[in-house]
Amino acid sequence: MTATSPAPAALLAVRNLSKTYRVGHGQRLTAVDGISLSVMPGEMLGLVGESGCGKSTLGRCMLRLTDISAGQVMFEGRDITTLSERRLRPLRPRMQMVFQDSSACLNPRRRVGDLLAEPLRVHPGPDGRRRPAADIDRRMRDLMDLVSLPASALARYPHEFSGGQRQRINIARALALSPRLVVADEPVSALDVSVQAQIVNLFADLQARLGLTYVFVAHDLAVVRQVSTRVAVMYLGAIVEIGPTDSVLHHPVHPYTAALTAAVPRPMVGARPPPPLGGDIPSPVNRPAGCRFHTRCPYAQDRCREDEPALRPIRPGHEAACHFPLATS
Repeated sequence: MTATSPAPAALLAVRNLSKTYRVGHGQRLTAVDGISLSVMPGEMLGLVGESGCGKSTLGRCMLRLTDISAGQVMFEGRDITTLSERRLRPLRPRMQMVFQDSSACLNPRRRVGDLLAEPLRVHPGPDGRRRPAADIDRRMRDLMDLVSLPASALARYPHEFSGGQRQRINIARALALSPRLVVADEPVSALDVSVQAQIVNLFADLQARLGLTYVFVAHDLAVVRQVSTRVAVMYLGAIVEIGPTDSVLHHPVHPYTAALTAAVPRPMVGARPPPPLGGDIPSPVNRPAGCRFHTRCPYAQDRCREDEPALRPIRPGHEAACHFPLATS
């Protein structure tokens, strides 16, 4: 980019996004708490954190699959925060989701070909007209080739496939309408380790071939490291660290990120791992005052118990929400 060229526009941007649920006795559970971030075209953003941190809810809010309590969602420069489902429908082909449970997403009574053809029949083609049957058939065969399944799979039922093959079918269905953005919600967590690697490699290959933009939701840092160019670490509904994958995972500055990376088996040469995390994640219904991580942080000080830290720059493109970030050398 030259000094006079404009900065590239974000494909997706959320601003001060919050999602709150009503729970028993008039209480509210804040699953996503005032998050702001942008996803650039062609980027692969990993969302990581322990179960219940709000990462899946954030992914669904990004696509307006879940109503938003507060904040703003921008897609392709357009504010989609309050659009009705009718007005969202023309945008749906360009923003798709791959879900964790491949079996639950595929109607067991329908053949794979019918499942893939459905979005192609419902949504018009690029020319705004209904797609001819021959075009739909050709597109389905191309999709099978994209996910490395034979065209003969189109005539079979979901129960005839393994878990990894069903996830490939789900990916093919998500790609049917040539989306620009794909949010993948824990797409490999239910699969065997050997199959996980194959699906992760497929995601990477599809990004390279199609120029897709991903938001990849996962709790496994090893998976995120393989498929992401940038990582956002979530804790209790907020992003506590975000930056380039290598910078965040190899040189974390937030104690929570450091504890997560220390739990991933790898050689440690001349380095002392951070103290392990103690205790459980506090309830999002009644989260701690001050830093939301201070009840488990081995480095917490009085300021941490009183003042909530905001995300601030640590290195170029790397931010963390910590009053006392770890050494950055």
